[in-house]
Amino acid sequence: MKRLKRRLVNVQLLEFTACKIMNINIEKIIEITREAGNILLNAKRPKIMEKSGHANFVTETDEKTQRFLVDKLGEEFPEAEFLGEEDGQDVFSSKMAKGYCFVIDPIDGTSNFIYEYRPSVISVGLLKDGKPYMGVVYNPYDDMMFSAIQGQGAYMNGEKIMSSDAPLSDQLACFGTAPYYTELRDRSFEIAKRLLPLCVDLRRSGTSAWDLCCVAMGRCGLYFELKLQIWDYAAAALIATEAGCRVTDIDGNPLSYTGASSALCLSRGVKEVPEFLLSDVTK
Repeated sequence: MKRLKRRLVNVQLLEFTACKIMNINIEKIIEITREAGNILLNAKRPKIMEKSGHANFVTETDEKTQRFLVDKLGEEFPEAEFLGEEDGQDVFSSKMAKGYCFVIDPIDGTSNFIYEYRPSVISVGLLKDGKPYMGVVYNPYDDMMFSAIQGQGAYMNGEKIMSSDAPLSDQLACFGTAPYYTELRDRSFEIAKRLLPLCVDLRRSGTSAWDLCCVAMGRCGLYFELKLQIWDYAAAALIATEAGCRVTDIDGNPLSYTGASSALCLSRGVKEVPEFLLSDVTK
């Protein structure tokens, strides 16, 4: 009887925990992310370190912001796993494919942050059983808060957003250069060269999450990059999808949400993928 009671108590605790985490409130995630934005805004000459790869920097502000997000989100959602770019929390594990997992980029656009070339953004994605469930991207310099819940649309500062329905010829396009991966440099710029005549002009912001949000809110019609990490796209790809965009890898396959991937984002008005994006343009 004691063993049965103990088992019932354990089942009730599990049910209570499941119910608690099932009631994740995106407004709380937005609130915590906005607080984290103050760390970027108040940072003064942060100490700079360098990771592996060309111009792959990390600052003490990256690490401070990630610790703040993990601590605050962990207090609110104690059963969630965390995957973040800094502090050695950057490897996707099998346990992260079950239940809830926050995927955090504390500063997407660290080089921008170092050189005060705006914007830099904070990206907080939430996976549910390995699939995108919620996404928040915040540009604290312009106080632009993007958010989405799977199946419920995309928003910027509480107002619903949709990508543009104009053709690519009437829109800007943006791209990332995958700067840490020098082997992709030639192909990235060859694609960009071929893309330029098809659009109004090209832009490169230095932050992939921001670029995806620019397509989501109608500022650009297309974005591509040949290699991103999961924390770069986990939140913004969902926001773009919920804004009516088509988001895949460069070969047209669904994003994996388990690790690195290329990315291609098309607004509602871009009906066809330019053929050269789906082929090896370096051959």
